[in-house]
Amino acid sequence: MATFARFGYRKTSMEEVARAADISRPGLYFLFSSKESLFRAAVSQALERDITAVEDVLADTGRPSAERLLDAFDQWAGRYIGPLTRDVAVVIEDNPGLLGEIVEITSQRFEQLLTDAIAVEAGQAAARQVAQTMISASTGLKHQAASKDFYLERLKVAIDLLMR
Repeated sequence: MATFARFGYRKTSMEEVARAADISRPGLYFLFSSKESLFRAAVSQALERDITAVEDVLADTGRPSAERLLDAFDQWAGRYIGPLTRDVAVVIEDNPGLLGEIVEITSQRFEQLLTDAIAVEAGQAAARQVAQTMISASTGLKHQAASKDFYLERLKVAIDLLMR
């Protein structure tokens, strides 16, 4: 993902990816038949890692819900804020046609995990709208944030307001 983020999908060559992975180009082609299949696998792995981290954070019911929600957003979006990591999110967002349904499916899964966590305190009727509003706040803040700290500070305010 770092190589795709650095050069963009179109300018990234299998040679560059092989070099970054410390593998021969033929070895990389043995594992992945094309740059598209490699990209899809890399994005899928990253999103699965993120959604698993979100599940773990939200399952820790020994912590206050607002704290867990903030950590969930940190795992889902916060890790992609900042000069180096922002490019990973951009390369994913700029190539939806290559990825198929994986981005949409994991985004829906994230929303459902939030909804379920919020429903415990706010009730099922309000939970989906609150989750969607938190996601909207996160999306807006992601585009404003120059740093992860700024993003998390502002999102904490939004979560606290929405969970009252």
